Amino acid sequence: MNLAYRLHAFVSLGKILHDNPEPYDSILTKVYQHNPWFTIENQKLAISNVIEFFLNEQKLNEWVALYPHLKESDQPKEIGLILAGNIPLVGFHDFLCVLISGNIALIKCSDKDPFLLPFLADLLIELAPEFKNYIHFIDRLVDYDAVIATGSNNSSRYFEHYFSSKPHIIRKNRQAVAILNGDETPDDLMNLGKDIFTYFGLGCRNVSKIYVPQNYDFTLLLDQLHSFKEIILHNSYKNNFDYQSAIWLLNKVPHFMTGSVLVTEEKSISSKIATLHYEYYPSFPQLKEDLMASLDEIQCIVGTEPLSGMKVIPFGQAQTPTLSEYADGVDTMAFLVGLSFNSNTQI
Repeated sequence: MNLAYRLHAFVSLGKILHDNPEPYDSILTKVYQHNPWFTIENQKLAISNVIEFFLNEQKLNEWVALYPHLKESDQPKEIGLILAGNIPLVGFHDFLCVLISGNIALIKCSDKDPFLLPFLADLLIELAPEFKNYIHFIDRLVDYDAVIATGSNNSSRYFEHYFSSKPHIIRKNRQAVAILNGDETPDDLMNLGKDIFTYFGLGCRNVSKIYVPQNYDFTLLLDQLHSFKEIILHNSYKNNFDYQSAIWLLNKVPHFMTGSVLVTEEKSISSKIATLHYEYYPSFPQLKEDLMASLDEIQCIVGTEPLSGMKVIPFGQAQTPTLSEYADGVDTMAFLVGLSFNSNTQI
């Protein structure tokens, strides 16, 4: 199974999903019934993003061209994938990397998301039957050559110990942050709202904290965030909103409230569901210093203001990473292509 065959199969998968979405409504309903956080709307958004950003023929070809050492192998390696389940298809990029690199995927799905990726894998195998021997969904990872595991900060410590003897990538909790300068337009702030609320804020690329200049006027921001008030109609989100509101009121935590989110001044980057943290910054040099000190907690930075030496992506694009925007900044494809399986390589 050569590289051209593998690429063609994934391009064909994208076309099938794009051209024939209706036949897949039953699997979307099944997923939603299993996990109400995975609304049908959010599943469709995740699939749409996969089609546009991961399964586009030109983008795929440009991506693999970055790896001149990508070659055929008569002895593919077995790569264990321990997937997160915080948002729909969060593990698809790892799945894609393993198969495009010519290796075998041993996939342990999250209990929160056990159906959607296997469904897409079945479609892929229908299009390219040779993949049947390269895709295995498992309950427990036993025999493998390397592993890519994503989990919480607590589980990552277990992963580090358990997989210490094998080459591995271990991912921990991260969140996105946003930098505001006070000159944002209403459209900028609406796009920031997408970065905050898409997938109910459960993704590692969702903005959980904003940095604002001293004496920042929150009026326009709160008005724009209130536009996302329909999110409160989701029962689980509303329960979190009501709980956090009650806790903050009882503890007299100063905060702003809109119909969609609770906003408070807080140093920590990670915020609870239905809440958003903010912090004032005195200057951009000081802000950069603070961000550098917290890089291991940050998945991406959004805003309009460039920050020397740090990548800042536009508002509204946090949940649409490209093929080359790797989780935690670790180049998964380079790991797979250049890995020496006789060493204890780890990232």
